[in-house]
Amino acid sequence: MGLLNPMAGLAAYQGVFRPAQICHAGSPSMETQPTTPTPPTTQLEPTGRSRIQPGWPVPLISNVVANCSLNCLLDLHHISNTAWNITWNRRRFHGLVMRIREPRTTALIFATGRMVIVGAKSEADSRLAARKFARIIQKMGYRVRFDDFKIQNIVASCGLGFSIRLEGIAAKYHHFAVLEKELFPGLAYHLINPKVTVLIFAGGKIVLTGAKTRDEMYEAFSLIYPICLEFRI
Repeated sequence: MGLLNPMAGLAAYQGVFRPAQICHAGSPSMETQPTTPTPPTTQLEPTGRSRIQPGWPVPLISNVVANCSLNCLLDLHHISNTAWNITWNRRRFHGLVMRIREPRTTALIFATGRMVIVGAKSEADSRLAARKFARIIQKMGYRVRFDDFKIQNIVASCGLGFSIRLEGIAAKYHHFAVLEKELFPGLAYHLINPKVTVLIFAGGKIVLTGAKTRDEMYEAFSLIYPICLEFRI
């Protein structure tokens, strides 16, 4: 049996326990790890309430107009004789007028099964009132199927806290503004996008009408408020 060469044993030891080689960035022996590309950051366009700058007044909803379908024909004479909260004058209006207290709203009910709800202070209250009206009619024996609920108009108002020179707005923005003091004390400003009409009064009050969503109402206010500031007295 031959003797083990000590130098060969040392070489074998170094080969087994050799420390891992440290590769620096840029060295050819370093493996490149796949990197996920970072998507470009895009600034989102403000919507809704975020369009109103800090310190601006906020318009409050005063009326929500909505309509829906009950999907059945109604006998208005029978309903008027059955319900207690009904007003019906066939000579003046061909629909029934029904009222409830919570939420405080009024419904215009037609023989075709269409119904218009007015007076709600929010979209949720309008839908809740519509379902309550439908339930009242359903209890009278009609096969009601609540359907096709849509917000048609959101009316909001706001006091700006300063007077406005209406003649200046009418002169500069004559393509959109209508001012006829002989017929109406305020200025009507017709926005294109969103399709909202803003009534501006010299005392500093504005009324927004025609919006179908809360975002459209806030967007309209964010467009008209700088114009009112421009002609502030």
